[in-house]
Amino acid sequence: MNAHSAAGAAEPIRSLTVLPARREDIELHTADGLTLVGELALPEAAPPVATLVTLHPLPTHGGYMDSHVYRKAAWRLPALADLAVLRFNTRGTSSPRGTSEGTFDGGEAERFDVAAAIELAEFRDLPRRWLVGWSFGTELVLKHGADPSIEGAILLSPPLHRATDADLDRWDAFGKPLVVLVPELDDYLRPDEARERFARVRQAEVIGVEGAKHLWVGEPSVRRVLDEIVAHVLPEHPVPLPTTWSGSGAATADSDTAASDEASYAASRDDGTPD
Repeated sequence: MNAHSAAGAAEPIRSLTVLPARREDIELHTADGLTLVGELALPEAAPPVATLVTLHPLPTHGGYMDSHVYRKAAWRLPALADLAVLRFNTRGTSSPRGTSEGTFDGGEAERFDVAAAIELAEFRDLPRRWLVGWSFGTELVLKHGADPSIEGAILLSPPLHRATDADLDRWDAFGKPLVVLVPELDDYLRPDEARERFARVRQAEVIGVEGAKHLWVGEPSVRRVLDEIVAHVLPEHPVPLPTTWSGSGAATADSDTAASDEASYAASRDDGTPD
């Protein structure tokens, strides 16, 4: 990561911009005895006003805590919206932070991972906790995320492969907000079908995003996702979020994970392995 900049003229927030925050490595401990690795990003000088507990895309197809939208959320949202962002690798998943213990279980034993993340947020007294799931992470939210301590959930690119109508009915009964961002050009579930499937959840808000694809690659897509997250988690906060930064402490990361996300995803689409 390149050196931090000093305060001065406003600089554009680009795909590699890392805004100031308090960042710490964390470990999660599951009820079935595993240690999972992650990171917690907090506002630099103030307590967070709300919390995002993120659940990443399918690890067998390249998903991990550094999948690019989540990494950019952790780089930007503590500074731009005073949000805490908790990212972690589910069981058996690796990233530069390290490898979480255990073995991928197709979304079943991962219920312990979801519970451990929520428990850490509770233990740390992180406020106004929302789950954010992306692709496979949306399945974990729908199957295992209806915890009384959360305020709601946001789904990015839900495939609805593993989550069943029974899971949707459970969310309907749960009654907490469910925001569903569906790319217009998604490979799995597109807006019209998503509206039909999520009609079972009376409080679900399905938002079709024109021009977006499953991986939300490109700054317009990333910014739309982050704006929608902030608008729903913090309705009082102005959006769209700033696209420039004039404070001190910004840095530039060495690389973006969007390209590797795309490569892993493309390979997974060709290998015949079920999603």
